[in-house]
Amino acid sequence: MVPPESALGVAPAWVGVYALSAAAFAASAVLLYRRVFRLVLLGRPGRSDRPLVRLFGAVKPVFGQSKVLRSVSLKDRAGLAHTFIFWGFLSFLLSYLLFIYGDSAWPGISATLLTDAGVRIFAIYLELLAVGFLVVLPWAAARRWASKPHRLSFDLTQKAESAIILLLIGLLMLLSLSAETFFAASGGGGPASETLIGHRLGELLAEAGLSASVADALYQLSWWGHLGLILGFAIYIPLSKHVHVVAAPVSFAMRSLEPMGALPTLTDLESAESFGAAKLQDFSRKELLDGYACAVCGRCTDSCPAHLSGKTLSPMHVVENLKEHVLEAGLAAAKGNPNEGKPLIGGWIGEEALWDCLTCGACVQECPVGVEHVNSIVDMRRHLVMERAEMPETGMNALISMEQRGHPWRGAGYDRIDWAEGLGVKTLAEHPDAELLFWVGCTGALERRSQGVARAMASVLKRAGVDFAILGREETCTGDPARRMGNEYLYQTLARQNIETLRRYGVKTVVTICPHCFNAMRNEYPHLGGQFRVLHYSELVADLIAEGRIKPVATIESTVAYHDSCYLGRHNGIYDPPRRIANAIPGVRLVEMERRREQGFCCGAGGGHMWMEESRGRRVNHMRTEQALDTGADTVGVSCPFCLQMFEEGIQSAGVDDRKQVKDLLEILEESISPEA
Repeated sequence: MVPPESALGVAPAWVGVYALSAAAFAASAVLLYRRVFRLVLLGRPGRSDRPLVRLFGAVKPVFGQSKVLRSVSLKDRAGLAHTFIFWGFLSFLLSYLLFIYGDSAWPGISATLLTDAGVRIFAIYLELLAVGFLVVLPWAAARRWASKPHRLSFDLTQKAESAIILLLIGLLMLLSLSAETFFAASGGGGPASETLIGHRLGELLAEAGLSASVADALYQLSWWGHLGLILGFAIYIPLSKHVHVVAAPVSFAMRSLEPMGALPTLTDLESAESFGAAKLQDFSRKELLDGYACAVCGRCTDSCPAHLSGKTLSPMHVVENLKEHVLEAGLAAAKGNPNEGKPLIGGWIGEEALWDCLTCGACVQECPVGVEHVNSIVDMRRHLVMERAEMPETGMNALISMEQRGHPWRGAGYDRIDWAEGLGVKTLAEHPDAELLFWVGCTGALERRSQGVARAMASVLKRAGVDFAILGREETCTGDPARRMGNEYLYQTLARQNIETLRRYGVKTVVTICPHCFNAMRNEYPHLGGQFRVLHYSELVADLIAEGRIKPVATIESTVAYHDSCYLGRHNGIYDPPRRIANAIPGVRLVEMERRREQGFCCGAGGGHMWMEESRGRRVNHMRTEQALDTGADTVGVSCPFCLQMFEEGIQSAGVDDRKQVKDLLEILEESISPEA
């Protein structure tokens, strides 16, 4: 848009532009500081290591909209629309810098920078963009308030502020087009006015008898109205959910650079005055910022197995209600009333919702703005468990068992080495020079059904000629269940005990059959000084097959629907090795569930729920079992002892255990390996 020569005939245009802008941006900055950054800075210091990695790593999700576009499908094109609007916003922002702030102060600076032809092309592009906005916005409104897909059906996604934003954007586009039209009708010229639609409409209005003076007045009204709306937008952003345009890029820069499965480790347990998080100051700055970064798009809740099964948990509401608590508590503290307002846990966020979480990471995976919901939920669990000693009774029983017996299987009737009877498996005490430690895990060693997986693993390793040993009775729980349930102290006690044991034997490489043990030892033990090479069996076995050290030859006629364990797949990105194992077995026909790989659906055992009863709604494992049965497969293939048990129960509850089964891939492989291999 070509700027007018004066500000309503009172002062040069640039004076009005810069004076109004200074006032509006100052007000916006004050609001941002008071409502966002001042409060966020009250939290525990955030991540600031490897700044260049953080900065450049944020480029793709911010400017490339990679996480938004990842959700695009034939059923959901909203990601494309959002990307269009985002890039349209950046395009208009550039045009404001050139045509409003540049040309008003230095007439013709845009043509100097772009050339006349460049200005003409850019102006036409902006006009077509404005028309595109006017097409997309009604579709977006109809989708949000008429068709209402599930993720947009929540109270938060139906708030009026979404309509206000759409109306403001639409009005901006109309004022942009009308300014071009009336400028052309008033006889104005120059490359910026030579657009396809506005220029032609202006000519038609002039030919129809619209006087140049009236056209000029309407042009001035449209131009200054457009500027006023832009500046009003700047003030409104800190007051609305659209503060995410400021907070999300910062959130991405503060993201965890570790695998998704690695929780932050508390390093001051002995000297800490309190544990976990229950008020503003207890959370990290990243966790506090997440509420402002949230775009209230509903994707996290729409992918949450707990929510989809009828539980009270909604990850979107957790981060949004945390933000509301931050605002309430922060503003109350500023007035000298720090204890005013609702408590966070039990007030803004229900305890039941916190215990519903499976820590599966589906919410984090789907979030387009880098929110890390699970960290905040676990932090609040830590407060409930370590400060209040409050948690579901069945979960408490598992913690007591871990503390007293070194495993969560209360009432287990097996010894740590019973599963290996007759296999000739040596312990590290007997064979300290073993090249590899087979970490059996509590479930593989002590739970009857999973013992078959441990035996299959030992058989496969022996046939491949791998030099391995186990810890036997010296092995104890990795502490993962305690950590996910909120008892960080017990986790660190068990982890340090294991680290010391492994160091004493000089262990270099560990292989596990449990993704939860694998995740804890690979991603979280290093926080406590435990640096080991840790493999999940699927990685090792897939390589052994590729090297020819394992030769599956017996045909296993079976159709296998493979289920991605959350702690192997989504949390650690291991999707292909298990599939390579299945595809290497003669006769096995691998089929995929609709929800798979990054969008996989939890079996229902994560977050300590292997030992906790579900609060309400359907059982998550029953939902996942149905998804597996929908494939028509006769076997559900897993690579996790927790998943194995959950599908066993799901298949039995569905009444199809006479014709359907669940097996670990190791069990299927072991059946196919020839005795000579």
